[in-house]
Amino acid sequence: MTTRIDCDTCLVRGQACHDCVVTVLLGPPPELTLADDECRALDTLAAGGLVPPLRLVTPVDPPAIESA
Repeated sequence: MTTRIDCDTCLVRGQACHDCVVTVLLGPPPELTLADDECRALDTLAAGGLVPPLRLVTPVDPPAIESA
């Protein structure tokens, strides 16, 4: 599994870019894809205080409500 990071769809873009690992390492890219092992590595670095955590927040579709 991979993680696709599309800064254009991040709900906190602008507010949290300064404290996001993507911006620290690469600058704000239009889209980035990371493999699971790369995400784990970034999580480990963030847990150790070496880089900020990934701040990506993506929208979630609300559940469909059936009308009665």
